[in-house]
Amino acid sequence: MGVSRRRLLISDFIMSFMWVWSSVLIKMFVHTILGYGADDLKGEILKHAISVINMFLFALLVKATKGGAYNPLTILSGAISGDLTNFIFTVAARIPAQVVNGAIVSLLNERRGDIIGGQVFGSITGVRFIIAAFPNIGRGPVLSIDIHRGALTEGCLTFAIVSISLGLSRRSCASTFMKTWISSLSKLTLHILGSDLTGGCMNPASVMGWAYARGDHITKEHIHVYWLAPIQATLLAVWTFNLLVSPPKDEEAKKREKKSE
Repeated sequence: MGVSRRRLLISDFIMSFMWVWSSVLIKMFVHTILGYGADDLKGEILKHAISVINMFLFALLVKATKGGAYNPLTILSGAISGDLTNFIFTVAARIPAQVVNGAIVSLLNERRGDIIGGQVFGSITGVRFIIAAFPNIGRGPVLSIDIHRGALTEGCLTFAIVSISLGLSRRSCASTFMKTWISSLSKLTLHILGSDLTGGCMNPASVMGWAYARGDHITKEHIHVYWLAPIQATLLAVWTFNLLVSPPKDEEAKKREKKSE
């Protein structure tokens, strides 16, 4: 494995850890430090505004790390359209690195002096430390509807955000700021729409961290709603997008077309 791939794995681990922590810190800042109630409109507006700023920060981190990611669906959608080597590397290394980061944190609360030598990686680690530091912080997203509607909800949300991301990636003329702005508002809107049903996560790695902490990471509900449905929706979104949108033409092809005309 080349240096660049090792660097990507480290970046994925760190960013997944940071992503899990960032959502918790935003809630603590708004509700605990500033004292806004859970149903306070001003508090909700402030929380969402900070969330958008947070997504801009992570967009800068993605650029700074040259491809680091905190969401398995983001890199999966790109890997599907790439070569076989990149796909295998994504599925076998990058996604597990993100998932592990979300889950290790769960172990610290139940077995503080018994940390497993193999240390399962990214999201798990983040959640574990959160629970150890703030035992009353909550237990993450929880499914509040039946499994079939939950899977449909997460699938539809994922299909929407992956389609938007693919569309933005093809718009080479748009500025980075505008792309990030559209992507951030889209994620926030979809999250709000699904928050009361499934949590509106659209990120299997971060959900895995909280589920691992609760001990329900291998239940049928978790696997179907937060893993299978988003992955299937991602595959469908990539297939649909490639079917409906023609691939971008490089500059040389455009010049040849102009000359032929």
